[in-house]
This record gives sequence, structure tokens and C-alpha cells, in this order.
Amino acid sequence: MKRYLLVYFLIAFLFVLVSCENNYYPKPRGFFRIDLPEKNYMLFDSVPFPYSFYFPDYVIVKSHNLNNSEPFWIDLQFLPFDATLHISYKRVNNNLDVYLEDAHTFVNKHIPKANAINENVYINNDSRVYGLVYNIEGSEAASPLQFYLTDSTRHFLRGAFYFNFTPNNDSLAPVINYVKEDVTYLIETFNWK
Repeated sequence: MKRYLLVYFLIAFLFVLVSCENNYYPKPRGFFRIDLPEKNYMLFDSVPFPYSFYFPDYVIVKSHNLNNSEPFWIDLQFLPFDATLHISYKRVNNNLDVYLEDAHTFVNKHIPKANAINENVYINNDSRVYGLVYNIEGSEAASPLQFYLTDSTRHFLRGAFYFNFTPNNDSLAPVINYVKEDVTYLIETFNWK
């Protein structure tokens, strides 16, 4: 009797072993969920600065602390996303064309990694704020957003948004779109003093 049970067990085991197919497929790599903070804005209106704007309250404004920085250069640190919006300011003295060409050159450095660079013209005649916003698309583009603003006679300001790590812009698309809304609001509320 024990011998029959052993034979039945071996036949059942072989049947199960032969009838099962190996259908294992690895799961695609997942990314962490990104919680986006609420949108509340604060006014940046420091006395010596020749400009003012509204920025999100989850952002920290710091003086630009590099050796080659000039007055009125600041960094907006987007702490929840480990990213920075670098803002540089130049006084225009019959040299606006040089600053415009520099801004264009900085954007063109992203061409090898970009899929597309979309330019959006910004005009606010009431505040005399004119500019160009560059949306840089591509999974390996270092900066997804750059812009410049000017009054065409006295002031020029340039902004460049960078993550503080090597980005995968495909997985960061929700963050990039979220930050673009905040930078758009900054531009729309921008004023020269």
C-alpha cells in the first residue's frame, strides 16, 4: 500500500512539474510617489533689489554665493524637489543684445539632449516686462525651463531651473509641470522697481 502511495505521489508530482509553464515576467521599475505641496505665494520685495515677484511659500530665497556672482543674483531653492531656480540680474547699458545672445546661447547648450525647445513670448506692457520662456523637453535635458525678462532699456533678468541631481525628466514630469506653473506665476507677477 505504501508503495502505491509513493508511485501515485511521484506521478502527481511529475504531472504538476510538467504541466506548469514558467510564465514569470519581471515587473517594470517603479518610481516613488511625489507629493506636491499646496500652492501659496509670498512677495519677494527686498529693498535693494530692482525687482519684485511672488514665489511659492515652500521655496527658500537665498543670495547667490558663487565667486562670480553679481549683486541681485539669487537662488530659489525648491526644497521638496531638490531643485534650484538660479536668477541672475544685469543692468542694461546699451548692451541688451549681448545679454539676449547669452541667454539664447545657454539654452542652445541643451540641444544635444533635448527633444524640443519651445519658446513662449511674454509681454506685459503695463509693467514694462517683456521676455521669452524656454520649455526644454527631453528625458536627459539638464534644465527643463529657462527664461529671461527685460524692460528693454535698463534691466535684464535671466532664470534657469535645474535639479540638484541627474534628472530623469520622464519620471519627473509631474514635478516639472508643477514648477512650471509656479515659475509662470512668478513671471506674471514680476515688476521692475
